[in-house]
Amino acid sequence: MNITYIIGLLLCIVVIVLGMAGGFPPYNFGQLMNFVDGASVMIVIGCSIAIVIACFPAGMLAAIPKHFAVMFNVKKNDPAYYIDQLVELAQAARKDGLLALEGLAAEQKDPFFKQAIMLIVDANDPDRVRSILENDIDCMSARHEAAAAMYDKGSSVAPAFGMIGTLVGLINMLQNMDMSSGGSSSIGKDMGVALITTLYGCILAHMIFGPIANNLRSRDEEEVLCKMIIVEGITCIQAGENPKLLREKLNTFIAQKKRDSDGGGKKGKGDE
Repeated sequence: MNITYIIGLLLCIVVIVLGMAGGFPPYNFGQLMNFVDGASVMIVIGCSIAIVIACFPAGMLAAIPKHFAVMFNVKKNDPAYYIDQLVELAQAARKDGLLALEGLAAEQKDPFFKQAIMLIVDANDPDRVRSILENDIDCMSARHEAAAAMYDKGSSVAPAFGMIGTLVGLINMLQNMDMSSGGSSSIGKDMGVALITTLYGCILAHMIFGPIANNLRSRDEEEVLCKMIIVEGITCIQAGENPKLLREKLNTFIAQKKRDSDGGGKKGKGDE
């Protein structure tokens, strides 16, 4: 669970609500209704979502639930896990040869990891193996960037529609500013729409769309790191590198503190 996203979002909501209620005790929560306006919701939220739908294909829009699943799953991409797995593969390859890895490949749930193992089992050229895997990573990262760009688009158009709502409110206010016939009675409502839409646009951009895009990019960086570890490990296994030296080499992909806290990963039989 991506607890930092949840904590940050909840904290932001609480701070905004308390600010709307007066900022300091005693709070006047009754005035929160001053910040609720149906016209502003339709203009900002409705139009922002409509533009995102218009800008991206149906397949990408249908993947939105998957984006949230990826964003909240922080344990899926664990470099230490892949390092341990690669060291075990190196030990098996050194003992029984590369063909012995075929059975271990079938046990892998990660399709990329399984593909990498099978490429060396099939005795492909090392440069070709690296090229295929790195191309796979590049294409995956491009897909992830396209998904994050969808939320970037929402983040960019929300404040724009907030400004459109402001203009709508000001136009209505000026149109109704006929003091002789009592038109001044709607000035407050029209001015409220003008200001609340700007507020909604900023909230939607910086509280909703922006953090989602940033979290998706963070998950992409984590996944790319794990896949680069797989690429390096697989090519080293194909070259017959010592399992202990392989662990030391792969540990350079992760922070020094993480290496120390994990004890360099799980100690395998061939590392003793």
